Amino acid sequence: MPETRRFFLTSAGLSLLVPAARAAVLDLIRAIRAAMAALPAGPVLLNSFFTEAGPQKSDFDVTQANAAYVYDNALAGLALLAAGDRTGAARIGQALEIAQAHDRFYRDGRLRNAYRAGAMATPAMLPGWWNSATNQWDEDPYQVGSQTGPVAWAMLLWSALGQTGAANRAGDWLDDQLRAPSGYYGGFYGFEPHPLKLTWQSTEQNTDLIAAFGRLGREEDCAHAKAFVAGMFDAQAGTFNAGLAPDGARNPLIAADAGIWPYLAGIATPQSARAAIAKLQRGAGIGFSAASAGSWPEGTAFAALALARQGDPLAKTFMATVEANTSPSGYVYASVAPTLSTGLTVGPSLQPKMAPLPFNYYRRPALAPTAWAALAALEVNPLAR
Repeated sequence: MPETRRFFLTSAGLSLLVPAARAAVLDLIRAIRAAMAALPAGPVLLNSFFTEAGPQKSDFDVTQANAAYVYDNALAGLALLAAGDRTGAARIGQALEIAQAHDRFYRDGRLRNAYRAGAMATPAMLPGWWNSATNQWDEDPYQVGSQTGPVAWAMLLWSALGQTGAANRAGDWLDDQLRAPSGYYGGFYGFEPHPLKLTWQSTEQNTDLIAAFGRLGREEDCAHAKAFVAGMFDAQAGTFNAGLAPDGARNPLIAADAGIWPYLAGIATPQSARAAIAKLQRGAGIGFSAASAGSWPEGTAFAALALARQGDPLAKTFMATVEANTSPSGYVYASVAPTLSTGLTVGPSLQPKMAPLPFNYYRRPALAPTAWAALAALEVNPLAR
């Protein structure tokens, strides 16, 4: 596949698409650009979700109202770049570099998992909300933490934009703080100055690092992450396990990103991706994991990309599901059903004897599935070396 189709497609290249696909891509990119145009000029990060603001709002809407997740924004930047909008992508890349350099506490090259949406300030502002019950400003321990995967996706965007200094600073932080005997640990959870180190390991996040380190030419780091991912392949099932628990036990959960992204990153067979898709298929789409009862548009989009690369007609069926779950705003909904279980938790509970919160998706227009839908429609693989 030529380079312009494999990773970056210029705006002129959009004319190569059939009219229906071209219109779908333009609508998705237009929605992202419209959200960006509503913000002040200069470096910005986009809201990850369009949340409810009225009396119907849930706890999710309160905690996500001003959150701009790094993964979502890096993915949106890559989608803009793929569609030829380097200026828009650079606004996101610059915002993330400012956030890295102007954290309210850290000076070590890390990124938080999320920042406050809007124009980037110095120091970088973090998401949060006013808790009327306790009369105080609250922050979410996951949002203010730093996980390996989101940092890797920022590195991918920075590399694509030529911001290799920021990307390598982040890579150095990963090597210094999260390098495991094989692969990399999950990250940090909670508040400075002593966040909890997450010593579980994720197949998905290490796959992200294979792509990010590979793009930077950091071959030893890339190989270190690759060795972990290779070890997570279950030959009997034909799919990848989700990763390792802190005690080293394998997590056999079948998850969409862990099952499909190794193929997109060029380190697994087409058969492994198809096996994961078959196990996760829910009607005309796929779930987040084996624990999901319904379809997850984000994963359905990147599954469609994997299938399209293999010439499988099911890719068109999956993309039709994504298109059918596009909101009036032009953003794709995060879930087909009102709520979608992932089978994971948001993070460990920081309160004694309190169970960790489940990680669910809700039917809200969301940035990440919109960006993946655009990339899938363009047949642009952001994890390609």
